[in-house]
Amino acid sequence: MSAERRGIPFVVAAPSGTGKTTVCHAVIAPDPLVDFSVSHTTRKPRANERDGVHYHFVSRRDFEKLVAEAAFLEWAEYNGNLYGTSWQALESALSRGHDVLLEIEVQGAAQVRQRRADARSIFLLPPSMEALRARLLSRGTDSPAEVERRLAWAEREELPAGLGFDYAVVNDDLDTCVGQVRAILEAERGGEVAPLRQRFDPEAALARLREA
Repeated sequence: MSAERRGIPFVVAAPSGTGKTTVCHAVIAPDPLVDFSVSHTTRKPRANERDGVHYHFVSRRDFEKLVAEAAFLEWAEYNGNLYGTSWQALESALSRGHDVLLEIEVQGAAQVRQRRADARSIFLLPPSMEALRARLLSRGTDSPAEVERRLAWAEREELPAGLGFDYAVVNDDLDTCVGQVRAILEAERGGEVAPLRQRFDPEAALARLREA
């Protein structure tokens, strides 16, 4: 890869429970030229999460200080917690010629698309809303009432936002989904994007989800 090449920022967003973190880490694992952008958040870490690996876990006060300093490319509040992507985390990788996966919420994804003409966006979908409900319940981190609230939010806010993305990929089988996301990255690097943009058209994918 040319030393003069700048990397491409790839935004990956999805309704909560779709598996975007697992997909992103699996996409990155075999590819030394794609980095994972570690976001800042004010939410508490889950049992399997490590600071600086999954997120930079910070206090609300520290997060708001970073907002005031214009440190974030994007930031948003989701489910009572703040999430943000720093400019530094993105630019340091892109300037080395590395692509970057930004795993962010749909509100933040909209900000990135507005501010970065070079960004490409991938929306992950569950195979059905019932499958999404089952995944949320199986995590055991939310009450049934909270799961229903998350599903309602997905229907009302997150799924419609998917229409603004470049691609929509269904995460039914993990290996298949990861392979499809990798194919999108390779196509964008090579400039041959038309076939995959047609294959993973968000409008068609969302229509299929609503029929499932």
